[in-house]
Amino acid sequence: MANSKSAKKNMVQAEKRRLINLNRKSSIKTVLKKVLSAIENKDKVADVQELMRTAEAQIARAKRKIFHPNTAARKIGRLAKRVAAYANQ
Repeated sequence: MANSKSAKKNMVQAEKRRLINLNRKSSIKTVLKKVLSAIENKDKVADVQELMRTAEAQIARAKRKIFHPNTAARKIGRLAKRVAAYANQ
């Protein structure tokens, strides 16, 4: 348990940040699932590419605090590879 006032404040701030990061991580997973389900459902290529752009933007923003930069790059790269393969069919 925190003993000083600053330590208590730090605990509150850390909990707030944890919840915000959890929410952001969840929204990224949702966007990734939308892109993959659009590919499975054989949606229009333009729609899939638009979903890809939003997913890439969210992952790139999250690379600063939520994901390790290499993890973010790997997620973007794998997703881009699948979208490109779908677009070239």
